[in-house]
Amino acid sequence: MKPPAPDSPGREHRLSLVETIDALVADGLVPAATAEQFKQERRYFRGDIHPLIAIADQKWKFTPAPGSAPRILDMEALTQWLARWAGLAYFHIDPLKVNFSAVTELMSSAYATRFRVLPVEVKSHEVVVATSEPFERAWEEELKPILRKKISRVISNPVDIARYQVEFYNLAKSVKRALVSGDAGGVSGVSNFEQLVELGKGNRTLDANDQHIVHIVDWLWQYAFEQRASDIHIEPRRDLGIVRFRIDGVLHQVYQIPMQVLNAMTSRIKILGRMDVVEKRRPQDGRIKTRTPEGQEVELRLSTLPTAFGEKLVMRIFDPEVLVRDTRDLGFSDEDNARWEQMTAQANGIILVTGPTGSGKTTTLYTTLKKLATPEVNVCTIEDPIEMVEPSFNQVQVQPAVDMGFAEGIRALMRQDPDIIMVGEIRDAETADMAIQAALTGHLVLSSLHTNDAPSAITRLLDLGVPAYLLNSTILGVMAQRLVRTLCPHCKKSGGLRAEDEAQWNQLVAPWKSSKPAQFYHPVGCLECRMTGFLGRIGIYEILLLSPEVKQLINSSADLAQIRDKATRDGMKPLRISGALKIAAGLTTIDEVIKIAPPA
Repeated sequence: MKPPAPDSPGREHRLSLVETIDALVADGLVPAATAEQFKQERRYFRGDIHPLIAIADQKWKFTPAPGSAPRILDMEALTQWLARWAGLAYFHIDPLKVNFSAVTELMSSAYATRFRVLPVEVKSHEVVVATSEPFERAWEEELKPILRKKISRVISNPVDIARYQVEFYNLAKSVKRALVSGDAGGVSGVSNFEQLVELGKGNRTLDANDQHIVHIVDWLWQYAFEQRASDIHIEPRRDLGIVRFRIDGVLHQVYQIPMQVLNAMTSRIKILGRMDVVEKRRPQDGRIKTRTPEGQEVELRLSTLPTAFGEKLVMRIFDPEVLVRDTRDLGFSDEDNARWEQMTAQANGIILVTGPTGSGKTTTLYTTLKKLATPEVNVCTIEDPIEMVEPSFNQVQVQPAVDMGFAEGIRALMRQDPDIIMVGEIRDAETADMAIQAALTGHLVLSSLHTNDAPSAITRLLDLGVPAYLLNSTILGVMAQRLVRTLCPHCKKSGGLRAEDEAQWNQLVAPWKSSKPAQFYHPVGCLECRMTGFLGRIGIYEILLLSPEVKQLINSSADLAQIRDKATRDGMKPLRISGALKIAAGLTTIDEVIKIAPPA
């Protein structure tokens, strides 16, 4: 069934339920009998509800192509069909890719709501407007002379249009009203040279507790939770502030905000994190506990840093539920799990986890400690800062201002009758010495260290001045880890072994031997993964157990290459081989593994 020509005389109208159902029947997506019964049931259908919403509620099934599996005729499938039927492009609204401040300037909220439209992209000579009404074009003719740009109509999900109409325009109004409510002439917020240059022009300060600032901050958090962000970056620039989310290890710019509003947002968050709002010249740490819209508890760890244009604020989002998972859920293979449990089952000794910032060391250590923290065991930690508050063990915060560092903390914890001690990080010789003393006196010590791989942890401790014989007596093992993005299970595509895949594979596993998988999986992109092709992350691990043979190589002039070679022959899988196994299992791609564990 062909749709009526939208530009023909007398055809300007809103989509009706009968018209939509008849078109779906004509295209073979809905059986005629089902359609007739539905039309009878909906004789008194409310015209203010979009027809696609009513049809999607039925959850009818259709077969996209001969021989393919049936799919539910949901909102996205119906929207894509409507775009094809109307001869327009389909557009999925991704709020991370929409400049809300630019699009809301093009038309009023009332105008957008009246015609069920939403501007989604502004170009130099063109404006892209999403609509769910393909046969309404009066608004287009009205806007053309005002905007003086070409208008491109696209079809989008009516539910998304209604939702983001509210969110984008409310957020834009909050930003504008926050600016209007600012007091002129305040100079107390000056903290960088750029602001001093502007003093002659007058400076505006905003109240951190202004209702509009409160709304913007609340919306920012809710938005970050919905987008599965692990970090929120609020970054001051010369003219505008930038907000970015880290999702699956990759930063995405969300939007730009006027500097006065950004500074007020930073002050609001600092107040909630019980930080010193006046102090802007030194870094500060804080934490906030809040809940998602679904009621799930979430902890935010705050960190500020003075920069050239003001205070930069980073909020790391911790989901307490991540700690109840089994180590296999973190990406441990059966062999990795066996080696890790062999180490953590010991009564005393030191276990080290290494890797760069953001590689999942904290999650691994907390998950392990939570498993070990039974009622019969006293588990104590010394951290800087405390990453997540966990009631099943005792946590101590490093306090440099009162001479309470890692070494002093370990010394104090040893008088608290502990069984297991976790040291946030071994940074210096004194902390390393205290950790070793704790292990020698019968405690199991877990800690982190910043090295590129597991064998390098041994030479790092030797460089700190730890005698080789003490390392041989206390170190149980070292685990290096990284996080790689996992392919979206909803859209990943398998393919044969291409020449470039084979070349990359050989480069990745060299100089070791590893059989090539029969096929490689590649990212495609769908709505579940926001068209990136990746959904979530998983760990790859390199676990070094200190066997008697490896211990013989640890001396004051230890050779790293010899230690690595011997550990590999004893069963240690290097990071690249661990990543290769994830590739062979169809969990990730060669490019993702090479990013975090490049070939030698």
